[in-house]
Amino acid sequence: MPTWDERFRDGDYPRDPDPSPVLRRYVDAFPDGRALDIATGTGRNAVFLAEEGYQVDAIDQSSEGLRIARQNAIDRGVDERTNWIRADVPTYAFPESTYDVVTISFYRAVDRFPDIKEALTTGGVLFVQHHLRSSDSLQSGPSGDRYRFAANELLHACLDLTVLYYDERTETRDDGRSGAVVRIVARNSSGHHQSYPRIDSEEN
Repeated sequence: MPTWDERFRDGDYPRDPDPSPVLRRYVDAFPDGRALDIATGTGRNAVFLAEEGYQVDAIDQSSEGLRIARQNAIDRGVDERTNWIRADVPTYAFPESTYDVVTISFYRAVDRFPDIKEALTTGGVLFVQHHLRSSDSLQSGPSGDRYRFAANELLHACLDLTVLYYDERTETRDDGRSGAVVRIVARNSSGHHQSYPRIDSEEN
């Protein structure tokens, strides 16, 4: 099996993928400040958040992925707002109460969720999207279920946060391949009475 460096180098993974439409819709409701993109790959979320004005730390174990991500940031004029960190997510020491936004796209980091949530500031927001297990025939994502979320698994992992958005769905990508995907937006807050952002309800 090729390494992630080889996948990024050979173009098996998009070199400049777009962030999720859900992240785009909610970002204006996020607190300003500092962001962390976990398993950034080629900078899908990190570059977008830097364009939105965040100071972004982005971690990945692939030096080739980080090289491409850094070039994407340079090309968009936001390199000064990005900090690229080569590290393994399973052993990374997340700093506590540091980030106003944390994003994770297509990496199953549920074993590190306690530490990731501790890295959020009070009122900070977590965005996660990842592949789901499904009984349907799928063309995208991991070949087996080990690295996919089960139904409602991500939701249950975030019930100590305030869930602002959650969905599980099958969708067709731009390349025509179908996949089952889960997405969540959750805020580091608690209490029976809270405020909720007004978000465009248009489906994406």
